[in-house]
Amino acid sequence: MGATRSAEVVELLGRVPVFSTLEHADLERIAEVAVPRSFDPGQVVFREGDASDTCYVVREGHLRAVRTHGDGRTLTLATFGVGDIFGELAMFEDERRSATVEAIEQASAVGVLGGDMRRLMSEHPQISTRLVIALGRRLRETNERLARQSFQTVQSRVAVVLTQLVEQEIADGRAPTDVLLTMTQADLAQLAGSSRESASRFMAVLERAGLISQGRGRLVVHDPEALKQYVF
Repeated sequence: MGATRSAEVVELLGRVPVFSTLEHADLERIAEVAVPRSFDPGQVVFREGDASDTCYVVREGHLRAVRTHGDGRTLTLATFGVGDIFGELAMFEDERRSATVEAIEQASAVGVLGGDMRRLMSEHPQISTRLVIALGRRLRETNERLARQSFQTVQSRVAVVLTQLVEQEIADGRAPTDVLLTMTQADLAQLAGSSRESASRFMAVLERAGLISQGRGRLVVHDPEALKQYVF
């Protein structure tokens, strides 16, 4: 791997919360075994039920995790942007994938084979210790978020999800106003843990207020700051 690309991958890995406790030397070791991958719009990275042999960190573009129910409905479980990790359980064990991940648009990532990661953890035990600390923090944050959500209204949960998605776009270099999000109302409702009908009613309120515009499979957030007044 060239020195320039290696430094770029180290910088990318340093943005991943799961790797937040690792030292620079640890990140360099992971970067050495990372493999670049690119995905076309709609391309499947892996499918639900596949063997989990690789984890990925997004370099460019956006991907989403989906699950298909027996009645044919496809539900979006999460979206991933630059610096997000997915399939991370492959670092620890060879379990089956719990969801399908596909590219929403042209995207790229770096992949790390689970076998390579486990070898690094065996050769450098401090990596294992630091990963456990980071994963413990992530679990606490998830529990706190779920506790907050249990007391929030649908409107507040939808506003929080929209705000988080907009912040991700801005972090990726988008302008702070008129932010385009590529997703359906059903995707948004799933991320917010609400019914599509409830999310749709609130989106109509936001549209009448001039905060958003909606189209087929996309929406534009005109005033991200104004969304915060709906979060409580």
